[in-house]
This record gives sequence, C-alpha cells and structure tokens, in this order.
Amino acid sequence: MLQELRVENLLLIDRAELRLAPGLNVVTGETGAGKTLLAQALDLLLGGRAGSGIVRGGAAEAYVEGVFSVPPEWDSHAPSTQHRLEILPTGAEEIVLARRVWPDGRTRAYVCGRSATVGDLRELGGELVAFYGQHEHRRLMLSTVQLEVLDAHCGPKQALLRTRVGEAYEHVRRLQDRMGALEELAAGRERELDLLAYELEEIERVGPSAAEAGELAEERDRLRHLETLQGSASGAAEAVSGDGGEGAAELLSHAAAQVQHAAEIDPRLAELAERLAGLAYEAQDLGAGLRSYALGLEGSPGRLEEVEERLAQFARLERKHGGAIAEVLAHADRCRARREELERAEIALGEVGEELSAARDELDRLAGELSKRRRKAAPGLASAVRERLAELAMPEASFEVAVTEREEGCGPRGADAVELLIAANPGLPAGPLREIASGGELSRVMLAILSVAHGDGGGAESGEPLLVFDEIDAGIGGHTARAVGEHLRALAAGRQILCITHLPQVAALATRHFTIAKDTGTVPARTTVTALDGDRVVGELVRMLGADAGDRAATRHARDLLRAA
Repeated sequence: MLQELRVENLLLIDRAELRLAPGLNVVTGETGAGKTLLAQALDLLLGGRAGSGIVRGGAAEAYVEGVFSVPPEWDSHAPSTQHRLEILPTGAEEIVLARRVWPDGRTRAYVCGRSATVGDLRELGGELVAFYGQHEHRRLMLSTVQLEVLDAHCGPKQALLRTRVGEAYEHVRRLQDRMGALEELAAGRERELDLLAYELEEIERVGPSAAEAGELAEERDRLRHLETLQGSASGAAEAVSGDGGEGAAELLSHAAAQVQHAAEIDPRLAELAERLAGLAYEAQDLGAGLRSYALGLEGSPGRLEEVEERLAQFARLERKHGGAIAEVLAHADRCRARREELERAEIALGEVGEELSAARDELDRLAGELSKRRRKAAPGLASAVRERLAELAMPEASFEVAVTEREEGCGPRGADAVELLIAANPGLPAGPLREIASGGELSRVMLAILSVAHGDGGGAESGEPLLVFDEIDAGIGGHTARAVGEHLRALAAGRQILCITHLPQVAALATRHFTIAKDTGTVPARTTVTALDGDRVVGELVRMLGADAGDRAATRHARDLLRAA
C-alpha cells in the first residue's frame, strides 16, 4: 500500500504531500490544473523516463518520493523475492522509493535512502503499483495484449507454461539457423573441398619449413659469390701457410724452436715458448682449414638454379597465404580443419535434423497444452467480463473470447491468436473490440477485465499492488458514471486504488478525496494539492457538477451523492 506521496518542484507543483488511505482515493480538479502531474510523479517512481522541462522553473531540482508498506509475502524464504531483498536494506519496515531530477535531464534513484538504479525502481515499483493511464484502454485493441489478458486469467501456471513455450520456440529457432547454415555449407561442399584439396596439395608438395628457408637463403648467397669466397680463402691460406715455406705458420715454427732452445737455459722463458708453439700449431691448423674451405666451395653444376627455384616456390606460397612460411603452415592447418568440418557436414546435418524434429515435437506438445488451457479458460473469462459489464450499465452487451490458430504458425507465445469480441447492443453480431467499441465502452471493458483480474486477489492484505487509474472514466457520464464509480469502489474493497477522475459520481464514493488547484497569480503558475473532508468535499462535488458555490440545487445533489455512497 502507498502510505505517502511527496512531490516537489515538478512542473506546476511547488510542493505536495498526499497521505493515502486504504480503499478508493480520488484526485479531482479543473481541467488543466495538473491532475495528471501526480500520475507523472508515480511514473517517475516506477522508473519512467524523465522528460525535458519537468523541473519547475527557477528550481534547482525536482523530487518525488513514495512510502510503501512492505508486502507481507516478501519474506526471506520465498525464492522469487531474493533479488528484491538484495535491493532493500536488511530489516526494512517500509519501502521508500525516490527519484531526483535535475534541469539538464540527469536523474538519481533511491531505495530506502540509498542510491539505486532506475532498474531497481522499475523492478520494485512494478510490483508495488499497477498503473493504468487514460489511454491505456487503447492497448486492448492489440492482439498481443488480448492474449496477455486471457493468459493472466488462466492463472500462475500459465505463465510458467508460456515461459517453457518461449524457451522451446527459441531452441527450435536456433536449430533452424544451424540447419540452414549446414545446408548452405553442404550446398557448396564439393566446390570448397576441391579448392581445399588443391591448396593443401600445393603446400604439401613443396613441404616448406622456416629452417629450410633460412638455410637455402644462406646457400644461395654462397653460390652467388663462389669465386670471391674461394679467392679470399685461398689467399689467406697461402699467407698463413704457403707452399714455399714463407707463410706465417713457418715463421712461427722457426721462432718457437729458437725460444725453446733458450728456455732450456732460462726456465722463465718456458711459458712464452709454450705459447709460441701453440700459435705455430694454430697457424698450421688455420691454414689447413682455409684450404679445406676453399676446396669445399666447389659447387655442383646447376646447384644455384636449384636453390633459386626452391626459394621461388617458397615465395609463391608466402604471397598467396600470408607473407611468411609460418602463415603458410597455419593456412594448411586451417585447410585440414575445414576439410574435416566439410566431410562431417552431412553427418552433422542428419544429427541436427533429428534434434530439430524432436525440438519441434516438444514445442508442439507444449503449445498444444497452452492452447488447451486457453480454450478452456476463454468461456470463463468471457462470462466473468459479461457479468462486470452488466454492472457497468452494459447489461445487454455480449462479450466473447475467440481463440484461433495463428496464421503464421507457432510463435514464442504459442500457436494461438486471441480476439476479444463485443456487441454493445442486443441483436447485433459480435465484432472485434477494436472495430466496435466506443471510447467509453472501451473504458468499461477495460475496467471489467481489471475487475476480473484483480477482483479476488485478497487486496492490500496480500500485498496486491496499488491500482492507479488516470481518467479511465473518460468518455463516460450520467447513470453509467455511477455504475463505474460503484465498480471502482467494489474493486477497492480490501485494496488501495488511486483514481484521477472528473466525474462527481466517482468522487462521491471515495474513501479519501484530494483536489488539485492551479494559482495563475504567481509566475510561474503554482499547483497545490489539498486533502478534503466534510463541507469541502461537498464544495468540490458542486464544482464538478458545473455549478457555482452558492447553488442550492447543486449542493443538495452533491449531498445526495454522498449519502447514496
């Protein structure tokens, strides 16, 4: 139940505070006074969008706050309430939702004084308040909404079953997408396999490796400069250890022999003699090595051409498949994996086909069960709505709920199309609600449906949400207005309703009456909200009857309305 509603600096409202009672609470006022501002304030608490320019001129911010009692079924043992309890502080005895709005459009949400997200407001507020705007009844013309109405009448098990149907439908859709992809894959399978085989055969025939590519590049450089390398090695070998005995090796050997002889006289020369002998030996070995290198450079005829051709093969593959041998080898791996996938495509197609068939059977089974429950519940819903319409001054109206198969086949909501049919006058064939009903009739049909939906809910004691009606009685007058008021009061029994109305017949039945008035003597204009009682209620009813304050007949009529309540 909504205990208090506070509004500050919202458009025309400077400051307003409403303390609501259980039962029927009404808000009345002149046209243009700003009655729907309260509905807009509640919409902000429900996480609605904050439009531009809603902050009162000259104010730093707008603020809306609602204090709700905690629904009794929101206990910590109910799995469905776990997320709600995570949003609320531990031990909260009431739920305070608030929204702060700045002139630049920024907003801040609060739950029990703590910063929260707009999504938190939307989740909590959606379960605390059921909002029906003055044009909400137009939604009844939508086939999807009519389907929702019937499903709601089927009970809580219907929601669970419909969720299962939606999940089964999505499963079928995903399998159909997979099936289509596999069929597309299979269609070009042979052509792609030929291309993969060609590319793999080309790579495997060459058999490239990064190590071989490096070795071949070095060999190509040697073969291209063979004469230079041979000349350099031979010249160096001759200088180190020449055939005429004049090389460095021979000179070092001669010096080593002389020092060795002297070392026999002075032992201090022994180390130097040993080092000199080592140099002589190393020079001889170096000369031999240079000659061996020069002799080994004898290239076989045509070897350079072979190396060049091999490297050219590598280069062609690199240009086609990534610019490096590593990329060529990676491409070959991808080709093998793709070939395996294509070779399995037909097998996978069969497997997915079997899975899709089973999924369709399951969807048909669930959708059939959903349809069966809808067809069984449709007459009961129609009968209940007809009873309510009779109470709403439409005793001769016929009302039917037609359940037919969807032309498009089964969808995420099942295989049914629901059409609400009405004939407002006897003797006329029933037709679709969107074609037959007038605005006032639509309002009454909506109220009748809401009465069926909420009529036996147990009210505020069971935590049923506050019902907010923003001029749902638009287009209604006379005796019908009294019937609508009686219906709203009956609907308010054991629960809480906030109704923004222009009908005195409805206002007279209120448990608590608020009036909203606009003062144009200030700049900007200012709207105030006042709780009425006693003679002030009579005065407001007189105004709503279109009479002056001193009109005795209107005053008597107003008092008669209150006595009849």
